Amino acid sequence: MTFTTRRIVTRHDAQGRSMIGSDSVIESQPGKMQSEISIANLWLHETLPPNLNGDDPTAKDFPVLPSNAGAVFRVLELQPGTQPHMHKTQTIDYIVVLQGELTMTLEDGKAVTMKPRDTMVQRATVHGWANRGDKPCRFATVVIDATTKR
Repeated sequence: MTFTTRRIVTRHDAQGRSMIGSDSVIESQPGKMQSEISIANLWLHETLPPNLNGDDPTAKDFPVLPSNAGAVFRVLELQPGTQPHMHKTQTIDYIVVLQGELTMTLEDGKAVTMKPRDTMVQRATVHGWANRGDKPCRFATVVIDATTKR
Protein backbone atom coordinates (compact mmCIF):
# COMPACT_ATOMS: atom_id res chain seq x y z
CA MET A 1 0.00 0.00 0.00
CA THR A 2 1.17 3.50 -0.73
CA PHE A 3 0.46 6.87 0.81
CA THR A 4 1.18 10.50 0.01
CA THR A 5 2.58 13.27 2.15
CA ARG A 6 2.82 16.98 1.45
CA ARG A 7 6.37 18.41 1.46
CA ILE A 8 6.97 22.14 1.69
CA VAL A 9 10.53 23.42 1.17
CA THR A 10 11.63 27.00 1.82
CA ARG A 11 14.39 28.90 0.02
CA HIS A 12 15.67 32.42 -0.57
CA ASP A 13 14.87 34.61 -3.57
CA ALA A 14 17.49 36.62 -5.51
CA GLN A 15 17.30 39.39 -2.89
CA GLY A 16 17.86 36.94 -0.02
CA ARG A 17 14.26 37.02 1.24
CA SER A 18 12.58 33.84 2.45
CA MET A 19 9.98 32.22 0.26
CA ILE A 20 8.36 28.88 -0.51
CA GLY A 21 10.65 27.03 -2.90
CA SER A 22 8.35 24.10 -3.51
CA ASP A 23 5.08 22.69 -2.25
CA SER A 24 4.54 19.19 -3.54
CA VAL A 25 3.03 15.82 -2.78
CA ILE A 26 5.45 12.92 -2.35
CA GLU A 27 4.19 9.43 -3.22
CA SER A 28 5.59 6.59 -1.15
CA GLN A 29 7.32 3.61 -2.71
CA PRO A 30 7.41 -0.03 -1.56
CA GLY A 31 10.25 -0.77 0.82
CA LYS A 32 13.38 -2.39 -0.55
CA MET A 33 13.70 -4.92 2.28
CA GLN A 34 10.03 -5.63 3.08
CA SER A 35 7.07 -5.12 0.77
CA GLU A 36 4.83 -4.41 3.80
CA ILE A 37 6.75 -1.17 4.37
CA SER A 38 6.20 1.96 2.24
CA ILE A 39 8.71 4.81 2.27
CA ALA A 40 8.32 8.47 1.29
CA ASN A 41 11.78 10.07 1.01
CA LEU A 42 11.46 13.75 1.89
CA TRP A 43 14.95 15.27 2.13
CA LEU A 44 18.63 14.44 2.06
CA HIS A 45 21.85 16.19 2.89
CA GLU A 46 25.11 14.46 2.23
CA THR A 47 27.65 16.49 4.22
CA LEU A 48 27.94 18.84 7.16
CA PRO A 49 27.07 21.57 7.21
CA PRO A 50 24.03 21.01 4.99
CA ASN A 51 23.85 23.06 1.78
CA LEU A 52 21.02 25.55 2.23
CA ASN A 53 20.87 26.48 -1.44
CA GLY A 54 20.77 24.60 -4.70
CA ASP A 55 18.63 21.96 -6.28
CA ASP A 56 16.27 19.54 -4.58
CA PRO A 57 18.57 16.69 -3.51
CA THR A 58 15.75 14.14 -3.71
CA ALA A 59 15.56 14.43 -7.49
CA LYS A 60 18.41 11.89 -7.73
CA ASP A 61 18.61 8.36 -6.35
CA PHE A 62 17.99 8.37 -2.63
CA PRO A 63 20.36 6.32 -0.43
CA VAL A 64 19.00 3.89 2.13
CA LEU A 65 21.38 5.35 4.72
CA PRO A 66 23.27 8.63 4.87
CA SER A 67 27.06 8.83 4.74
CA ASN A 68 29.73 11.47 5.37
CA ALA A 69 27.83 12.97 8.32
CA GLY A 70 24.75 13.41 6.14
CA ALA A 71 21.09 12.81 7.01
CA VAL A 72 17.89 11.53 5.44
CA PHE A 73 14.34 12.52 6.36
CA ARG A 74 11.53 10.13 5.48
CA VAL A 75 8.10 8.88 6.46
CA LEU A 76 7.48 5.13 6.63
CA GLU A 77 4.28 3.14 6.86
CA LEU A 78 4.20 -0.43 8.18
CA GLN A 79 1.19 -2.60 7.44
CA PRO A 80 -0.42 -4.63 10.25
CA GLY A 81 1.48 -7.85 10.90
CA THR A 82 4.85 -6.49 9.72
CA GLN A 83 7.52 -8.49 11.53
CA PRO A 84 10.81 -7.00 12.75
CA HIS A 85 13.84 -7.20 10.48
CA MET A 86 16.74 -7.02 12.94
CA HIS A 87 19.51 -4.67 11.81
CA LYS A 88 22.07 -2.14 13.02
CA THR A 89 23.15 1.08 11.37
CA GLN A 90 25.94 3.55 12.19
CA THR A 91 23.35 6.28 12.69
CA ILE A 92 21.40 8.19 15.27
CA ASP A 93 17.70 8.07 14.38
CA TYR A 94 14.96 10.41 15.59
CA ILE A 95 11.54 8.75 15.35
CA VAL A 96 8.05 10.24 15.82
CA VAL A 97 4.96 8.02 15.54
CA LEU A 98 2.22 9.78 13.57
CA GLN A 99 -0.50 7.12 13.58
CA GLY A 100 -0.98 3.53 14.70
CA GLU A 101 1.40 1.62 16.95
CA LEU A 102 5.07 0.87 16.33
CA THR A 103 6.97 -1.79 18.26
CA MET A 104 10.77 -1.82 18.38
CA THR A 105 12.45 -5.07 19.42
CA LEU A 106 16.02 -4.92 20.70
CA GLU A 107 18.84 -7.44 20.63
CA ASP A 108 18.08 -8.64 24.17
CA GLY A 109 14.53 -9.56 23.08
CA LYS A 110 12.87 -6.71 24.94
CA ALA A 111 10.35 -4.63 23.02
CA VAL A 112 8.81 -1.20 23.43
CA THR A 113 5.56 -0.09 21.78
CA MET A 114 5.10 3.52 20.72
CA LYS A 115 1.81 5.31 20.03
CA PRO A 116 1.03 8.58 18.20
CA ARG A 117 3.19 11.49 19.39
CA ASP A 118 5.67 9.14 21.12
CA THR A 119 9.28 9.83 20.19
CA MET A 120 12.48 7.82 20.27
CA VAL A 121 16.18 8.48 19.86
CA GLN A 122 17.72 5.26 18.49
CA ARG A 123 21.52 5.26 18.80
CA ALA A 124 23.13 2.59 16.59
CA THR A 125 21.62 -0.37 18.42
CA VAL A 126 20.52 -3.68 16.92
CA HIS A 127 16.77 -3.29 16.47
CA GLY A 128 13.78 -4.24 14.37
CA TRP A 129 10.47 -2.46 13.69
CA ALA A 130 7.12 -4.26 13.82
CA ASN A 131 3.46 -3.39 13.55
CA ARG A 132 1.61 -5.68 15.94
CA GLY A 133 -1.60 -3.67 15.68
CA ASP A 134 -4.54 -4.01 13.30
CA LYS A 135 -4.08 -0.64 11.52
CA PRO A 136 -1.22 0.76 9.44
CA CYS A 137 1.49 2.53 11.44
CA ARG A 138 3.03 5.69 10.01
CA PHE A 139 6.11 7.31 11.48
CA ALA A 140 8.60 10.02 10.56
CA THR A 141 12.32 9.55 11.01
CA VAL A 142 15.49 11.57 10.57
CA VAL A 143 18.50 9.27 10.18
CA ILE A 144 21.92 10.91 10.72
CA ASP A 145 25.28 9.32 9.93
CA ALA A 146 27.27 8.90 13.15
CA THR A 147 30.28 7.26 14.71
CA THR A 148 30.39 5.02 17.75
CA LYS A 149 33.22 5.22 20.25
CA ARG A 150 33.52 3.06 23.31
